[in-house]
Amino acid sequence: MPETIYLDNSATTPVASEVLAAMAPYHATDFGNASSLHEAGRRARKAVDDSRSTLADLLSVEPGEIVFTSCATEANNLALIGTALASTDRCHIVTSAIEHHAVLHTAQWLESRGHELTILGVDETGRIDLDELREAIRPNTLLVSIMAGNNEIGTLQPVAEIGAICRERGVLFHTDAVQAFGKVPLPIDVIDLLSVSAHKLHGPKGVGFLFARKGVKLTPILHGGGHERNRRSGTENVPGIVGMAEAARIAFAEHDRTTARMRGFRQRLIDEVRKIPATRLNGHPTESLPHIVNVSFEAIEGESLIMRLDERGIAASTGSACSSPNLEASHVLLAIGVPLAMAHGSLRISTGRQTTERDIDALLDALPDVVGALRAMSPFKVGG
Repeated sequence: MPETIYLDNSATTPVASEVLAAMAPYHATDFGNASSLHEAGRRARKAVDDSRSTLADLLSVEPGEIVFTSCATEANNLALIGTALASTDRCHIVTSAIEHHAVLHTAQWLESRGHELTILGVDETGRIDLDELREAIRPNTLLVSIMAGNNEIGTLQPVAEIGAICRERGVLFHTDAVQAFGKVPLPIDVIDLLSVSAHKLHGPKGVGFLFARKGVKLTPILHGGGHERNRRSGTENVPGIVGMAEAARIAFAEHDRTTARMRGFRQRLIDEVRKIPATRLNGHPTESLPHIVNVSFEAIEGESLIMRLDERGIAASTGSACSSPNLEASHVLLAIGVPLAMAHGSLRISTGRQTTERDIDALLDALPDVVGALRAMSPFKVGG
């Protein structure tokens, strides 16, 4: 069977060989519990501390401001629920309609338990309106949570401006930076809380972190042994933490070269895919993450498109991997005004460190034929 052409890097990425090598000792020879006092435990603790320092240096923050978690979903939950539980006088949260469900569903859960919630709409490119944000902030607003770059359509939010508004109004600012970390600059000086996942940047699954600025009050949502300075109990995933730090180090070291390649792939994909009739680009054409292209095709179903591409050895997706078995239209596409029928015919292409020109060639060679074949079978007609 031929090797799969993998263009679903927003869902997850292959673990880099350098990352696997960095992790290996902590699965075998240096396997100690980082909380143990003996030599094996001290070696594990040093690995955790060194990794924390690496990540802090990359973000230009203090090591004590890095909280290791099991994933970005947990980091998002800790950011929202942790600050909500810690606050005694503020109960209002502001977020956007196109957040990942790890933020949206968490905010809605808080709302169901008495917190107040404002969900900002977005324009046709997926960007919030800064004036609407200003109007939404109230005297009892605790937190604004707006993602840095959208995982489905790639649109970048004006994070620096959002952070400045929050600072001016004395409100905490959290950003889900899962897709943006290591790919675009992040104005950490105006961010109070930031979530990251290792497996989106060629690191292992099952590990992430939350940057929580010194002075931000967080009530833990996991209780036990008081790990992570009493902010997140649970035995540290030492191999995962080491792998995440190495993956982040590589991403920042290779940033300029890798980002330029991915931006080149993105522009070529946009230029060529839009030649297919009745095709819509979803998201901002330029203010976007470098690795994501999302398009919708009239008169076809996205699931059928994914399966036909898979038969040709090409892996892509219709949107967020967390909701891929769900046949409902993407909440992100509906929020930016994509008609329901076209929202069901969406394709997300996301490149990675390992993507080559030949991979892009193969997709562009296959896509017009696949779209044409599906349209020929469809009961719906283009323009109908």
